Amino acid sequence: MTIYCYSMLDESLRNNLSEALQPHHNVQFRTETTTEEESLAAFKTADYILGNPPVEWFSDASDNLKFWQLDSAGFDQYASVTINESVKVANMGDWFARPCAESIVGGVLALYRGLDTLTLLKQKSEWIGSKLRSELKILYKQNVVILGAGTIGLAVNTILRGFGCTTHLMARTSREADLHSKEELFIELPFADLVINTLPGTAQHFVDQTFFSKMKERSVYASVGRGSTTDEDALIDVLQSGYLDGAVLDVTEIEPLPESSPLWIMENVILTQHTGGGHSNEHMGKVDLFLNNIFAMENGGNIVNEVNLRKGY
Repeated sequence: MTIYCYSMLDESLRNNLSEALQPHHNVQFRTETTTEEESLAAFKTADYILGNPPVEWFSDASDNLKFWQLDSAGFDQYASVTINESVKVANMGDWFARPCAESIVGGVLALYRGLDTLTLLKQKSEWIGSKLRSELKILYKQNVVILGAGTIGLAVNTILRGFGCTTHLMARTSREADLHSKEELFIELPFADLVINTLPGTAQHFVDQTFFSKMKERSVYASVGRGSTTDEDALIDVLQSGYLDGAVLDVTEIEPLPESSPLWIMENVILTQHTGGGHSNEHMGKVDLFLNNIFAMENGGNIVNEVNLRKGY
């Protein structure tokens, strides 16, 4: 079997993968020195793939392709990809859920407690002391609406409950959610101190101008879902008007965020640059899951975190 690892792994993880699969498998890796032509050639011969190759490559996918392990939880960018129905596809499941949840809640805490402001003041050796105190918020007992009840939304919910927050999850079919429609959501939004978006990319511009108009004045918006789920122009307008107190964004509509975006210079915006899922063992988890799923495939077992590209879950 030919295995192509599109994910960029360090030498140690490449060695681990090779040792586990050779000599019965031919393992090829994309590295910092690999050309696009070399990568595409390896992709075209692969039986198993690890990573998220460019969408357009799949028009030339190998007829031998049997298994594709995404190295992300989200995969809406591949909705248009057509591959043989026999090909098994898996994502990373809840591997990134806790880091994403901690990042977005950490960002909210930084905004509430003025930590971003204080960090900038430290760089200037400027002490403002008590002037900042009256502007600070606390997360304790806040009323929070969480958009989405997937693995990230549930992880966010668990953390916020620990802060004594009252939480409401919005998802159309999830049993974990208590809000199942936009109508129900819009009834709750005027009472929410904080809204955290964990939605997948299929919810294009779910958060739009109408949504922001329903939010409570002086509330905060945070997003660790897909950037496409937020109408960024509408968000910028509502922030510039002063209607919202601020925003915490792990994702944006265009990444990297263009230098011309007003979000860069807004004092009430924290940008975490799509680092939400990152942690020291991030790539190790990808390799472990890939190996486990390969062994399951080859021994008649069931793969973990199987998904359907067209259905989006």
